[in-house]
Amino acid sequence: MAATRTKQKASKGTVRIKTSNDRLQLVFSYGGKRHYLSLGLPDTKLNRRAAEAKAKLIEADIAFEKFDPTLAKYRSEPEVEEVPEEAGVDLLTLWTQFVEFKWPQCSPNTMRQTYGPYTNHVKRFPTHELARANEIRDYILLNLPLDAGKRLITRLAACCEWAVDSKQINDNPFQGMASKIKMPKAIAKKGLNDINPFSLSERDAIIKAIEKDQFCPAASSRKHSYYGPLVKFLFATGCRPSEAVALTWQNVAADCKQVTFAQALIDTEGGKEIRLGLKTQEQRSFPCNRTLKKLLKTLKSQESLSRALVFPSPAGKMIDTNNFRNRVWKRVLDGLGIEYRKLYQTRHTFITHALEAGMDAKDVARLVGNSPEIIYRHYAGKKRKLEVPEF
Repeated sequence: MAATRTKQKASKGTVRIKTSNDRLQLVFSYGGKRHYLSLGLPDTKLNRRAAEAKAKLIEADIAFEKFDPTLAKYRSEPEVEEVPEEAGVDLLTLWTQFVEFKWPQCSPNTMRQTYGPYTNHVKRFPTHELARANEIRDYILLNLPLDAGKRLITRLAACCEWAVDSKQINDNPFQGMASKIKMPKAIAKKGLNDINPFSLSERDAIIKAIEKDQFCPAASSRKHSYYGPLVKFLFATGCRPSEAVALTWQNVAADCKQVTFAQALIDTEGGKEIRLGLKTQEQRSFPCNRTLKKLLKTLKSQESLSRALVFPSPAGKMIDTNNFRNRVWKRVLDGLGIEYRKLYQTRHTFITHALEAGMDAKDVARLVGNSPEIIYRHYAGKKRKLEVPEF
């Protein structure tokens, strides 16, 4: 039977009780070594009490400098093993193996945008010795923003937990470390503030400015109005921008009464590519209202259906949302004097106003491909304007 572990990493001078091969074992550090003292007793309630008593004896002896380094004082059976702590294993090696383990479980986008930067940080650590985990933590907190540093430490803990499970190391030196990092209130609330929808008047002003080329440079080779249908579609469906730019006419009903989102444009190490399936599901259907049907029918009549994309770039390829953001989106928001928000806020805007219009959170979740729990937790009850009823 595989050895089980307690959830908390023992501090120096603390004796942990664990089981190994169905026998109780005491684990502790002293003099720079990790000691494993087998009691030769099966794991029962009665034997646990005996193990706890012996653990307290060892802790007391260490505290009062009476520790017997031969372990004869504490040994029930001659089954003692002493090894240098985490000898021969370094964090960079474990991290490299951990990333390889995660690779088939994550999307290429996640591996590129999440594990890629983390790997670069790990390579720059001043040390990769597991015994110097506190030094690594201090380096991270000095060189990364606090929230990013906490996330990295959480990943390192996951890496070392995987290494413990795979029996490469005995203990996880990063376990519980991230939870002790207290975030300032302003940072802790950042996740909530990320949801910052446009008001309906802001939404309408943005659409109008783009359609009228209001802030488009005179020398621009492509007018802002070219992207008007895409922006209206984003606000009207709450879909992710990556889903909109990858939408094909094949996934739009012939009568334009329904759209099926089934793929998305993602970033990978080799560049942008289409991923079949969505972030949280294989596909989802979206019923079109009158406004959306009119928009799609107009596009359908104007575009050659040999161009498979519903919203192609001027060159007939997929729209690069980064270029669109820099050349159109930022310029329009700045011109209108509207607080800058990412293009993804069109999704938050749809969800927020759908709830304010009285739609059930479960129905909204189904339309946008989130779980009802996410809608309830992050949107429902967090309207931009609250009114107190008359009593």
